[in-house]
Amino acid sequence: MTDADATAPAARRAALVYNPIKVDAEALRDLVRRSAADAGWAEPLFYETTVDDLGDGATREALDAGAAAVLVAGGDGTVRAVSAAMSGSGIPLTIVPSGTGNLLARNLNLPLTNPETMVAAAFDGDVHAIDIGYAALVRAGGEREEHAFVVMGGMGLDAAMIANTSGDLKKRVGWVAYVDGAARSLVRAKPFPIMYQVPGHRMHRATVQSVLFANCGSLPAGLELIPEASVADGALDIVIFQPKNPLGWLLVWRRVAWDNSVLRRFRAGRHILRLRTKDNAVRYAKGSGIEVAASAPRPVQLDGDEFGEATGVTVRVAAGALQLAVPTGHVSAAL
Repeated sequence: MTDADATAPAARRAALVYNPIKVDAEALRDLVRRSAADAGWAEPLFYETTVDDLGDGATREALDAGAAAVLVAGGDGTVRAVSAAMSGSGIPLTIVPSGTGNLLARNLNLPLTNPETMVAAAFDGDVHAIDIGYAALVRAGGEREEHAFVVMGGMGLDAAMIANTSGDLKKRVGWVAYVDGAARSLVRAKPFPIMYQVPGHRMHRATVQSVLFANCGSLPAGLELIPEASVADGALDIVIFQPKNPLGWLLVWRRVAWDNSVLRRFRAGRHILRLRTKDNAVRYAKGSGIEVAASAPRPVQLDGDEFGEATGVTVRVAAGALQLAVPTGHVSAAL
């Protein structure tokens, strides 16, 4: 060994955290190895998620081992868990889209079927600081627990819809399975009273079907819930659904499927929206978080995963806490 070899810095090392059920593990590991070698990095570290560790534990282990970049491949739950562990670390995270949802990747218009491009981004891509949300749930017995989310969470009907969606059906047909869950949830849907407050604003009382707190604005099937949402604005978007009758639900659908997803794309459509009389079936707010208190336990979801029932939830945003690597030159309105 020469003196130069002895003093040369150690090659950087990447880590891949993946759900073995969602990916072709051998092919993905080989791709990461080749990309690391091409970039002059050391042999990568590999971690599989398990039933007991959705990815947060593995990610902390990777960071403790000195990983200079982390890649995640799995469903939305895996991305959420890994992002939570990466928050505040300053280490770039790269998403390799897998599974049926890919909600964060879809919102950022990342390549969904080109793992080579996404893996390469871990080694030579652009890095953006994005926000991550945290929801502190208050259980009926007073217990309090906080969980992260990167796309959106909610209390009420949206969470009930997810709880009523068949896991087997979701594996077979993807997001379309939520249509079945929505149909079964709507039949039993009843509005419930809440008190809520966005920091810096007065407290409100309302009777609602659902309260959403979102870091991203797009839903599957190209539906735009919050057209101007950004993962890098240091704020969360709040959506309150409070239809009072079947007509109210039609107004909700019109707002999301037609107004937000179609009309807003055109100048004439935006002019129509400015002239239209406002309705209260859907209300929007924006801020650093929201505090919600319900009169009885209500179901909660975060990034499409069930989180049981809670009587209250306090939501906050950690601005720019997650470093996200994307392909060089990638452009997205959400960034």
